[in-house]
Amino acid sequence: MVTILDKTSGPAGAKQSDVDLSVPPKARPVLDRITVNGVAIAEADILAETQNHPAETPGEALLQAARALVVRSLLLQEAHRLGLDGSPSEDDDGRFPTPEDAAIQALIEREVDVPTATEDECRRYFNFHPERFRSDTIHEARHILMAAPANDPDARKKAKLVAEELIVRLTDQPDDFEALARKYSDCPSWEVGGSLGQLIPGSTVPEFERALERLEEGALSPNPVESRFGLHVVRLDRSVAGTQLPFDLVRDRIAAWLDASAWSKAVSQYVAVLAGRARIEGIDLQAADGPLLQ
Repeated sequence: MVTILDKTSGPAGAKQSDVDLSVPPKARPVLDRITVNGVAIAEADILAETQNHPAETPGEALLQAARALVVRSLLLQEAHRLGLDGSPSEDDDGRFPTPEDAAIQALIEREVDVPTATEDECRRYFNFHPERFRSDTIHEARHILMAAPANDPDARKKAKLVAEELIVRLTDQPDDFEALARKYSDCPSWEVGGSLGQLIPGSTVPEFERALERLEEGALSPNPVESRFGLHVVRLDRSVAGTQLPFDLVRDRIAAWLDASAWSKAVSQYVAVLAGRARIEGIDLQAADGPLLQ
């Protein structure tokens, strides 16, 4: 127990008050109290929900989580008002939804009319976005890696010198690549002469992919390629350009994309209607970027 002075009565009449400082003050809530038609959204639920909403800042993740729970509350309240409790049934993955999720699903199936993509719509999408329906370009390449941590300038400098010497040698003696990879490379690919096999976009780090795009078949990169792993001596052995895929091959994929987009838009519009006639306090759903339902 700690004794402090209560000076509200002035210096002459100062009195002592006992304050128990062994009990820490209660932490302030991370968000204002949020309610939907008088039903509160628990702070603990918001904090737990943030794991499903990656964002640039913790504050933005909290807001996204809070908005998601407000939307969920709106849907659940409407489902209960209409007497749609839902009967959980096994999904395609062998899992059973919660009763709340089943109720929301029943509500959406009853109240939201979602159009299905037609053949003409799918073909129109295909014709307007041909670049999205090409097979990946395939590169066959090999490299020699001089490993050096990104935060070690001296090691990077030494690795670059070695890589430059190897490039000079390989420019004159290209057939030595496999032997030099076995001798100098810090990548497990040294066992196969530095071969990386067939590479498609995403197989390697971006800086390595950019280097391959600049090379012609059989060419050696004139300069070491720097990545977070170190310095690379790179040669492109073969390249197979991507080709346009036929419509029949991607028709089902396009239909799935269009149907998913239509579903998201329709449900977002329905949620907006529910929010418009609800009493929501502590958060502004209209400030959210993009659709209300994600």
